[in-house]
Amino acid sequence: MSDVIRGKFWGRQIRDLMAEMTRQAIICKVSLLDAGVIDAVLRNDASVCGTSNPLAFKKLRDALMMGFVVRNKSVSALGPAETEALVTTIREAIKEYLDKLGKPG
Repeated sequence: MSDVIRGKFWGRQIRDLMAEMTRQAIICKVSLLDAGVIDAVLRNDASVCGTSNPLAFKKLRDALMMGFVVRNKSVSALGPAETEALVTTIREAIKEYLDKLGKPG
């Protein structure tokens, strides 16, 4: 598989997972970018939610856990530098989107 195709593939995987995390965080009113929040979600601590929605919280937690798996696989396929560049670009786009919405993320 060429490097371009491989980069697009992993970029799409990471982008889709981050978009799902963002959707579920908005539904749950979870500020993912705040310190300690991701750890709390991974520990299954719904107290970080601004509203109760057990299904959305489960989807958020599942997407976060899958995000670590996909990131590790991406590092194996692309290397750490290219993976981190993809993640940073996608994270910045999502943060900009959330800032425009004025919603937690």
